[in-house]
Amino acid sequence: MDFPRLRYLSFIGLAALFVTSCAPDESPNTTTSSIDLELEAALRDASDGVGKDHFKLPNSNDLGNIPQDPKNPLTPVKIELGKRLFHETGLATAGKIDGTMGTFSCASCHFAGAGFQAGRFQGIGEGGMGFGLNGEGRVVNTLFPMDSIDVQPLRSPTAMNGAYQEAMLWNGQFGATGINAGTEANWTPGTPIATNELGYEGLEIQAIAGLAVHRLDTENDLCEEMYGPLFEAAFTDFPEGERITRETAGLAIAAYERTVMSNEAPFQRWLEGYSDAMNEQQKRGALVFFQEANCATCHNGPALNSMSFHAYGMNDLDANVESIFNIPAEDGSRLGRGGFTKNEADHYKFKTPQLYNLANSPFYGHGSTFRSIREVVEYKNNGMAQNENVPTTQLAAEFVPQNLSETQIDDLVAFLENGLNDPDLFRYQPGSLASGNCIPNNDEMSRVDIGCE
Repeated sequence: MDFPRLRYLSFIGLAALFVTSCAPDESPNTTTSSIDLELEAALRDASDGVGKDHFKLPNSNDLGNIPQDPKNPLTPVKIELGKRLFHETGLATAGKIDGTMGTFSCASCHFAGAGFQAGRFQGIGEGGMGFGLNGEGRVVNTLFPMDSIDVQPLRSPTAMNGAYQEAMLWNGQFGATGINAGTEANWTPGTPIATNELGYEGLEIQAIAGLAVHRLDTENDLCEEMYGPLFEAAFTDFPEGERITRETAGLAIAAYERTVMSNEAPFQRWLEGYSDAMNEQQKRGALVFFQEANCATCHNGPALNSMSFHAYGMNDLDANVESIFNIPAEDGSRLGRGGFTKNEADHYKFKTPQLYNLANSPFYGHGSTFRSIREVVEYKNNGMAQNENVPTTQLAAEFVPQNLSETQIDDLVAFLENGLNDPDLFRYQPGSLASGNCIPNNDEMSRVDIGCE
């Protein structure tokens, strides 16, 4: 394979690869009002007395304070490698159709502009074409075999703030530790779940398994010739000759994902002492979140998520009016955690998601059946299930009418839409790739849409 930019990495010093990400260098506005003090008190109550520090996300270069897998320690060179592999369409050499080679990447369904989610209700990897303005224009290539289109049976989860999840996917099936200890009988040989046998945490397992599931190949000329120096520098603990593999590529991608955090959102800035980072309505909404709406019962900690699973009776992906692809009628993903554990008590229960940058991709719930944050808030406020297949006995005890007023709903939505929105996630996207391809897709239609011809 010919790479016209063979010297692509030669200018990168391996000791200075990691681009830092932190809040602007300015003095905090420490002037506090009564609502600031009230919110501080609410945070103490929601964190068992810890207070603001319990909810802070670390800077992305503060590796010592980022949760990490002890089997995959974070290093700047490993993170830089993962950043490039995550976006590299040149890895798409294991696709089902020759014409799709070099056209898709991990970022096809998890890109910065959409909050590291897909920009449509059902993400499309191989077999898709186009991008639109923010991923909403990606469509199925009708020349591609319909039964081979690379899609997921659920809404594509975000790859952001994943450092605060020990098990990945809506059902938490990826990850060999923590809540998945004791689930070994469900790690079916020959399936992606069997990747858990490697013993890593969720992000690492998901990345390693995902490269195979989504037809991305790392044992090719591109990785050898262009990314080889980074692999060699990142994995000195692996034997020579075993440093460029799907496993090491997945470990690098997971290391990068652990640094992708919404640490410049207004709420995060407010936590750091910038009292004017959120406006008054957003602060009122934060009070509703932590008090009247009881959101922090499940959405807690730095990423406002948890490793709990709940049934809220939301509809599945095929309940949407749009065309949905490749979801079998009896697909186990509809059962949420129960589809993995095979425990009936877990049926229809889905993992509590993180809440940052939700507004970047307007599809919500595991089935993308809500199209605005307000719809989700109103749904939970009403406490009435929409999916008739979910038995009432499975519904979460927390899923009851909250009796919020319209003003409280307005304020809560303002906090979720704007107070939790990091405005510059593109700082996590590389400026260019060793292949010279476009980000996040490289098919002809996408190149036109993205404007990187």
